[in-house]
Amino acid sequence: MKLRAVIVGVVLVLVVAGAAYAVGFNQAHPFQFDPFRTMLVQGAWLSGIGCPTNATVNDGTTASPFTAGGCPTGDPMDRGTEGLLLAKTGPTTNFASSGAILGNVSGITLLELGYDIRKPAGPPDARGSHCGAGAPRFNVTTSDGFWFIGCNSPGAVVTATGGGWIRLRWGDGVTPPTGFLNGATLTTVTGTVSSINILFDEGQDASGGPDEFGLAVLDNIDVNGTLVGKGPSN
Repeated sequence: MKLRAVIVGVVLVLVVAGAAYAVGFNQAHPFQFDPFRTMLVQGAWLSGIGCPTNATVNDGTTASPFTAGGCPTGDPMDRGTEGLLLAKTGPTTNFASSGAILGNVSGITLLELGYDIRKPAGPPDARGSHCGAGAPRFNVTTSDGFWFIGCNSPGAVVTATGGGWIRLRWGDGVTPPTGFLNGATLTTVTGTVSSINILFDEGQDASGGPDEFGLAVLDNIDVNGTLVGKGPSN
């Protein structure tokens, strides 16, 4: 009887703890979709390539704090200045992509999306990370439909810039973002969210935009004001 009570107690604690952990956006799981094994896409969180917030630099003699202007705030759990590398090598027509699945977003009402992107100026600039109409893009599925929100289409608000990074936001935390419903009609995102992912499927050809770079580095993925700037942990 005493053993059964202990087991029941442990299970209840685990259930409660698991439920508490599962509330709210808290992870971005990178992936590669490459059904024909072309080995031409990559998605991964890597240390040292993210936007530095409260980092330390050293000129060989003196250490000093450093925060890039593009990320005045960041994920407090990111201890390694991690960034999300998304790449597609070769042509856009290759049936392969990389991206990240955003964890624990089911059931929310979407009011804000965004990320920091390693780029020296605004989205139309050909320098730095690729920022096209279709990649990197958010794919948002809700009870009302499916929306595309691309890096430069619909246009984002640049809320911070500097140090080789810009911060992009769709929606302001009060008014929901707009996107292309079923990839066609620009309209406000409505309904209850079932899933959100980031997709990178534009390569190094002209279809990939003016930069023809086929690569982007993102950081501090934002869903409703919560920032995730590091890889998932168990």
